Amino acid sequence: MPDIQIFGDLEYDFNILSQRFKEMAYLNKGLVLFFRSDWHSGLGRNNKIEYCFEGGISSFVSNLNQSREVLHKDPIYVEKQVDGTIVEAAMQYNDSFTEFVYSFANCINTEDGGSHITGFRAALTRVINDYGRKQKLLKETDPNLSGEDTREGLTAVISVKLTDPQFEGQTKGKLGNPEIRNQVEGVIAEAVQIYLEDHPKDSRRILDKCVTSQRARQAARKARELIIRKNAMD
Repeated sequence: MPDIQIFGDLEYDFNILSQRFKEMAYLNKGLVLFFRSDWHSGLGRNNKIEYCFEGGISSFVSNLNQSREVLHKDPIYVEKQVDGTIVEAAMQYNDSFTEFVYSFANCINTEDGGSHITGFRAALTRVINDYGRKQKLLKETDPNLSGEDTREGLTAVISVKLTDPQFEGQTKGKLGNPEIRNQVEGVIAEAVQIYLEDHPKDSRRILDKCVTSQRARQAARKARELIIRKNAMD
């Protein structure tokens, strides 16, 4: 507990605390977390709550996407141990134009990303491009999809559990372990490739979404270039 002689008057936010416990329950599937706050018992509100998610981070992704139109019914999910590191990921595309990717290392929210996010992004971009070429959804004359194209409308949670995490900064906002990149990249590449090959209809919708994103970015870039040239001529 915080020392009141140092911190002075204390005030606990029930919503912030319960949200953190909810997050922990998502990250540890099947774990039951019961939270009761005696500090809030006299404030005329419910002061206890229980969390348990058998679906783990897949349930997390589904919850994040509950108000959006998804492109495939169930999240793509994988959990695998590589050289002592547990790599777990869940991802699902929706029809929005925004990327929501959350990363964790030993249940710590790495808001600034790190080697696990780098590996995840590299795998996703490579596999989707390879699949698009193989299925002729990308023409030979088409440029490769960029990382931004393959992540538009993506909601994902990436969680790694390792024995010796190396965080950058006092807030532990970024994971620095270099070996984690290859571990995550290998696991994600294999899982996404299998999913795309086993679900051709869903894969087509995902590729169409990525290609539409690419064309929109190209059109926007050309429009900016025209404006710059026009301003230069004026």
